[in-house]
Amino acid sequence: MTRDHRPDAAASKARLRLWLRLLAVTRAVEGELRERLRGLDTTLPRFDVMAALSRAPDGLRMSALSTVLRVSNGNVTGIVDRLEAEGLAVRLPVEGDRRAMLVRLTPQGATDFARLAAEHEARVDALLGAVSLREAEHLIEQLKAVRDDLVEREPKP
Repeated sequence: MTRDHRPDAAASKARLRLWLRLLAVTRAVEGELRERLRGLDTTLPRFDVMAALSRAPDGLRMSALSTVLRVSNGNVTGIVDRLEAEGLAVRLPVEGDRRAMLVRLTPQGATDFARLAAEHEARVDALLGAVSLREAEHLIEQLKAVRDDLVEREPKP
């Protein structure tokens, strides 16, 4: 029997097709979202920074913000600089650590982000409208299982 006719080979091919489909859909949706955000005078990285800060009303250290977003401190610094210049974020010193800075959204930043987040959610909803609530919940569970498996495989420090 050839390799392609074994059940494991069929599953392997199906998982490869799944990966390629996930990648294609992710790229298409991300491209649409980037374009939509440009029309709202912002960028996806800036939206991501504001989203992270909105989930941390007490603020985040710059290093924690970089970790949450999985990007370098340099990438975050430029975005925070612009948000601060526009009055949408503020940097505050961390008590007991002269080198560390805490970043938080200003009230105007929180208001602006709430508007962007609502428009973003509506756009994502429209883009994924072919997926029912039940299907979405099932896919979320399946993808969570994949993520959990990947996390479990990561080497422990």
